Amino acid sequence: MKKNELYRVMLMMFIIMCCVAMPQLASAQPPPPDDTPIDGGLSLLLAAGAAYGVRKYRKAKLKGEQEEKL
Repeated sequence: MKKNELYRVMLMMFIIMCCVAMPQLASAQPPPPDDTPIDGGLSLLLAAGAAYGVRKYRKAKLKGEQEEKL
C-alpha cells in the first residue's frame, strides 16, 4: 500500500468514525443540578437512629434491673 493510499484510508476511517459518533454526542443528557436536596432522607435516617438508640437503651436498662433483683 502506498503512502498516499494509506492516508486516504485513514481519512475515510476518521470521517466514518465522526459520522458514527455525532448522534451519540447529540443525544447526551444534560448534567444534573448541583443543588440536590438531602432533607427528606436524612431526617428519616436520623429519626430511625434515635428510635433504635432509645429501644436499645430501654432494653439494656430493663435487663440491668432484672439482674439486680436476682
